[in-house]
Amino acid sequence: MFKTKLVSSLEKPFLNSRIEDYKPLSFIRMMKNQRLSFQLLHTGVGFDAPLRAMLALKIEGLPAEYVTARTVELVPVAYPIYPEIEDSNYISKEPGLYPDWLQPLHYGGVISVMKNQLRAVWIQFDPKGNVPAGSYTVTVSLMAGEEAVATETLTIEVLNAELPPQEMKVTQWFHCDCLANYYHCEAWSERHWEIVENFARTARENGINLLLTPLFTPALDTAVGGERTTTQLLDITVTRANGASEYSFGFDKLDRWIDMCNRVGIEFFEISHLFTQWGAGHAPKVMATVDGEYKRIFGWDTDATGEEYPPFLRTMLTAFLAHMKERGDDQRCLFHISDEPNLAQLEQYKKSKAVVADLLEGYTIMDALSEYEFYCEGVVTTPIPSNNSIEPFIQGGVPNLWTYYCCGQCVDVSNRLIAMPGWRTRSIGMQFYKYDIAGFLQWGYNFYNNMSSVNTINPYADVSGEYWVPAGDPFSVYPAEDGTAYESTRIIVFHEALEDCRAMKLAESFYGKERVISEIEAVFGKEIKFSRCARSADMMLAIRAKVDELIAEAVAKEQ
Repeated sequence: MFKTKLVSSLEKPFLNSRIEDYKPLSFIRMMKNQRLSFQLLHTGVGFDAPLRAMLALKIEGLPAEYVTARTVELVPVAYPIYPEIEDSNYISKEPGLYPDWLQPLHYGGVISVMKNQLRAVWIQFDPKGNVPAGSYTVTVSLMAGEEAVATETLTIEVLNAELPPQEMKVTQWFHCDCLANYYHCEAWSERHWEIVENFARTARENGINLLLTPLFTPALDTAVGGERTTTQLLDITVTRANGASEYSFGFDKLDRWIDMCNRVGIEFFEISHLFTQWGAGHAPKVMATVDGEYKRIFGWDTDATGEEYPPFLRTMLTAFLAHMKERGDDQRCLFHISDEPNLAQLEQYKKSKAVVADLLEGYTIMDALSEYEFYCEGVVTTPIPSNNSIEPFIQGGVPNLWTYYCCGQCVDVSNRLIAMPGWRTRSIGMQFYKYDIAGFLQWGYNFYNNMSSVNTINPYADVSGEYWVPAGDPFSVYPAEDGTAYESTRIIVFHEALEDCRAMKLAESFYGKERVISEIEAVFGKEIKFSRCARSADMMLAIRAKVDELIAEAVAKEQ
């Protein structure tokens, strides 16, 4: 009547797929401070199966306080990938309902088991270092009253070891205006602050330790001449003296932002771009109080290197850095000039950067870009190339190298698009490790707008920004009704990639990097490159299993 199976977090079961096609998960290792996820597949079969059975989920063998269970919900995907893309490593390229967002169990822990529909429950074990090492036999049952109508078993071995702290800086751009718009609340109202903190906490739980900090409303994904909802943290007052403008700055909202980040564990502040996107040609939208009126003083109509904006920007940065130094937080700041400049915009980028270069000496200035010339000419010392254009930067020996992906990185390389299999998303962890990647950027943690932010979208009905980018590119969390963030399976699998990287570093502490890379590549069957991803869940799990095996052997020798 009911069929069930435990499978890894890397699977994305569709309603019409067959449970028999998925390999069962029966054994897995983990560290004491690792977060482990797996899934229970379930379906009703046979003539006597009810159309919908309401069954309780029972999980035994693990401390209940460290276990959560959520249903894997489906989202409509109308635009899974660009139609011209030639890449066979997608689950599907057809529109349909795709599993993605995780919803808390309803009905007091009861789930709906549907006849002839394959669905999944996402089970997470997060011991936070508080569970003794050892072997745990876990049983997951579907209960009809006191009767177990289906039971699956999994052995989890918790090693007597802990993952080292995450060294990589990781950001997915945090869009405060999208939260104000979606929840229909005023920016920086008490309700908005509450929601921002909720989303920031979920971000940190998933490895994001660098938060886009809007000194000004970010000049990102905005139509030329258009505006996004103001979410500026700086309070600016303009006065006139001797025909010139004088500026004073209030940092109350910024201080509250930093305090909020400290509470949730955010370590670094990614200061929003000082000039407009794609060329650094103009100023971002800057709001100020002028003669008692709150109004825009700079924007698309302001030349980036004209007479007005540079003096203001230098005054602002001087005041901002002084304030951050006084707080002891200035070294937590990283800066941007302009997002994704190309070679045609190189000279303008140079001019704009020159406005602030001396003030930001000693601080990280980084930008997403793809042309190696920006680094060769010394224009950007911390380039962030995309993972499909990173090879020249690797070959050039760029230190402290970052990488990013977005909609354009959709052939051969890792990404977190909904239509990609989980093992492809997770492959980036071993790539991070081999190439000593210092940081990672993705542009959409919670971007709930369409192209150029002309309108807001409903993320539960539109995961492509109105057919703008492939599904899953704009966001990795969903807005819950109560102002918290629902995780997607994709953000959790990406976090697993970060944990893979940390596990490899732990293995390295025992064996050296050369040995770890050799062992991984022996399982992988080829040299690890950003253009090569795992081709199955089995392969990705085997790579991590090899790392865990190395750690287990080393730990056993120490005991």
